[in-house]
Amino acid sequence: MIYESSKLKLEDVGIVRLSPKGDCLICKDLKVDGSVMYTVFRVADHEVVKTVLSLFEDQQGTESVLVDSFTVDNYYIFVFPYRKERPIGDFYMGDAMPLERCEDICINVILACMTSGLPNAFLYLILEQGLLNLNKDDSVYLSYGIRLQDLDPGIKEKDCVVACAGILLKLLESKASLKADSYLLLQKKIASRSYSKFTELYRDVRISATPKGRKGILSRIKTWFTVNKDRLFGVLFWFCLILVVIAAFMFLTNAFLGDVPWLRFFINNFKRIGTESLLQ
Repeated sequence: MIYESSKLKLEDVGIVRLSPKGDCLICKDLKVDGSVMYTVFRVADHEVVKTVLSLFEDQQGTESVLVDSFTVDNYYIFVFPYRKERPIGDFYMGDAMPLERCEDICINVILACMTSGLPNAFLYLILEQGLLNLNKDDSVYLSYGIRLQDLDPGIKEKDCVVACAGILLKLLESKASLKADSYLLLQKKIASRSYSKFTELYRDVRISATPKGRKGILSRIKTWFTVNKDRLFGVLFWFCLILVVIAAFMFLTNAFLGDVPWLRFFINNFKRIGTESLLQ
């Protein structure tokens, strides 16, 4: 199906979620040869449409992440950016990372929330539904495929900050045995629900973070092996497979010929030089 406005001409190429109150799709923009992708909500429920419009009207005066909104037939279309997902739960390896790197990622999570340009109700659902993504450079970005019917206009920044702090605590959980100041401080503040602003959360994590220092050689070697373990496993797999093939070939050659002819090159190669025998 085609969804066209004055700015965009969208064609759906994937489905994130189908719902009686609103579908979430991945669409390409035909006006730019389909090279730009968007997260698109196709909403038929009038109450959901009113809720979304009112939330973004309250955002006036700030830079909004909403790319476009328009009507097509009986649907209201909301368009958000799209980037290929790299869920933080799948790509974050806290056990293998040094504490400093884990804390840097936590700070990047906070910054992604602070600069999201989203109403609190949207941001809260992104955090609650685990739509955080981790880039290869440890920066963090958001996905927008939330369930619109779960939007609660009463959500405040405090709710988002508490939800974000809970995510950070989980990210640092593998460092609990190190008694990291950042982990202990988050644990204490979350228990008392002390956070009400993202700036407070940012300040606490930044101040309590481990001072940056040059990592030891063992730590760097461990990190390199962790990052490249899949590649190393692939190399070892093919090396072992080659050895198995060679061993099987030698066994079959010996079974049928009673010898492994090509090994003679190594065994008898220097028994005679020219006309002189070295065995005499």
